[in-house]
Amino acid sequence: MSRFWSRLTHDLKPYVPGEQPRMAELVKLNTNENPIGPSPRVLEAIHGEATDALRLYPDPQASALRAALASYHQVRPEQVFVGNGSDEVLAHAFAALLKHDAPLLFPDITYSFYPVYCRLFGIAYETVPLDAAMQIRIADYLRPAGALVLPNPNAPTGIALSRAEIATLLEQHPDAPVVIDEAYVDFGAETAIPLVASHPNLLVVQTMSKSRSLAGLRVGYAIGDAGLIEALTRVKDSFNSYPLGRPAQAGAIASLADEAWFQQARARVIEARERLTLGLQRLGFDVLPSCANFVFARHPAQQGARLAAALRERAVIVRHFAAPRISDYLRITVGTDAQIEALLSALAEILGSEPAAA
Repeated sequence: MSRFWSRLTHDLKPYVPGEQPRMAELVKLNTNENPIGPSPRVLEAIHGEATDALRLYPDPQASALRAALASYHQVRPEQVFVGNGSDEVLAHAFAALLKHDAPLLFPDITYSFYPVYCRLFGIAYETVPLDAAMQIRIADYLRPAGALVLPNPNAPTGIALSRAEIATLLEQHPDAPVVIDEAYVDFGAETAIPLVASHPNLLVVQTMSKSRSLAGLRVGYAIGDAGLIEALTRVKDSFNSYPLGRPAQAGAIASLADEAWFQQARARVIEARERLTLGLQRLGFDVLPSCANFVFARHPAQQGARLAAALRERAVIVRHFAAPRISDYLRITVGTDAQIEALLSALAEILGSEPAAA
């Protein structure tokens, strides 16, 4: 049937999402889902939308949600764009802002959706290598660029840049759009949103999937100069005028209103990440310093693919990337205490050592 495909479809190499296996008693640590559920106020708000009103289209501008996000982040509603998860928001940004004569720049080890978007939208790009410590060096981006996109913290490494470093990047490229993808920022990094006021070329993208435990609701958003937001809206309205349903909009607003739940859940994940890191280090792993809800780790005496396969045999699923420079690393989501203990026990068994205390 591929004879009916367009040339574009033939040339695409789609992004491969984290596996969603169906296994009994599975310890699932491969897709960076939050182990702590959403605020009860979110569930109440979603249930409240299960009415006859579902026969009606949602607000295509998501005005109430954009107003809530603007208030939360201390910007104006016209500086806020919302979409069906941050992946859709990023796709609109690639189409609306990142295709220019000079190449788009992003790290060589980063979110693997970026080159997929480039192929989809015909964007020329160049990758900038991370340094030997797997860190982004801002000085390496001091080169011609049509636009830039960087995750902060980076994925899959989890290492974050400071806001001052982002400011330096913006000053180096005042005439190029700069997208900062902050999917994991709430777990220990500094958001670049305060820089939006002084940098009209900056677009900051966030999601409610990770720190707000709403991966199943699909709510992402961007904050930037009103001119950048207008560009995203033009693309959205040429693609899908109603990306967020009524339950999603209501649930997202309720999440923003329950700051206490958000801060408590965020703190618990950060604390669990430190226990996970210590447990892995006791087993001999090298663990990169993470500001995300996952860690990126390797064992100097083990192949990453072998460890991932051996864990899978024990019903523990982690993410392994068969890519240059990182093939021996495992990306491990911060799970519940029980999941962390199960992971460390499985690794200790595989390595033939004593279990590490979580």
